[in-house]
Amino acid sequence: MTAQAPGAPVVLRVAGRPVGRYVTRPELPARLSPRPYLHPVTTLAGTAVTELGPADHPHHLGVGVAVPDVEGHNFWGGRTYVRDRGPTELDDHGAQRHGSFQLRDPDGFVAELRWVAAGAELLRERRTVAATELTYTAWALDFTFSLTNVTSGPLSIGSPATNGRPGAAYGGFFWRARKEPEAPRVFTADAEGEAAVHGARADWLALAGAGWTLVFAGATDTTRRDPWFVRTAEYPGVGSSLASAERLPIPPGGTAVRRVVTVVADGRLDRDEAAALVRKAVSQ
Repeated sequence: MTAQAPGAPVVLRVAGRPVGRYVTRPELPARLSPRPYLHPVTTLAGTAVTELGPADHPHHLGVGVAVPDVEGHNFWGGRTYVRDRGPTELDDHGAQRHGSFQLRDPDGFVAELRWVAAGAELLRERRTVAATELTYTAWALDFTFSLTNVTSGPLSIGSPATNGRPGAAYGGFFWRARKEPEAPRVFTADAEGEAAVHGARADWLALAGAGWTLVFAGATDTTRRDPWFVRTAEYPGVGSSLASAERLPIPPGGTAVRRVVTVVADGRLDRDEAAALVRKAVSQ
């Protein structure tokens, strides 16, 4: 394997074709909660299906893990939702710092990250990412993250929803998709539209744009219990909510693990096509 400079982006490849670029040490202002991310992510035909720092939400960084409240520290970026005050500009932002790669191959990697805020490390993350070919027009991004509490006391993960803002349970795995003139279609096996799928639990959820489809699936029982956070009208984005109805506690030395597998396909898939591809992706 050719040696690369420390901090150089990792290029993910499927069948020899580049499909994703992982940036380990982005130079970003503290207000955006700097963190490693995947962007651009593309279909096998080369269509970009992520956005980085869009004007509507500059703190949306492609694909990654972002959490708005880790024991009162903002690892999402932007304003912080404060109970009885609403979105508020605070100097409370944390950063995810890439530590090292335990594994680094053309089709994936295993990385260690440190979640740091106010000069202290709160969480240690182990992130495993793998890219797999499914068909000539689809591939799968397998994304697992494990968050371990490295402090001496308990900590918890929250969201604007747990802090008093209904319907805003974002925080966890998050994919900011490309914005197009027409909002993408969103559907699950038995529901259609943002109002029907946002906040719901479903084995998989599809987002279909102009010539591309993303199909997200929780790949563990714990991940499938997390509701989906979905936006299509305001902007296209999908996440899996770590803290929906209540805060997620992590005791000292404890670990929270989630795994999301995303099918990245050319074309607009229907329900049967989406279901078949996601079954194949999760079973691999």
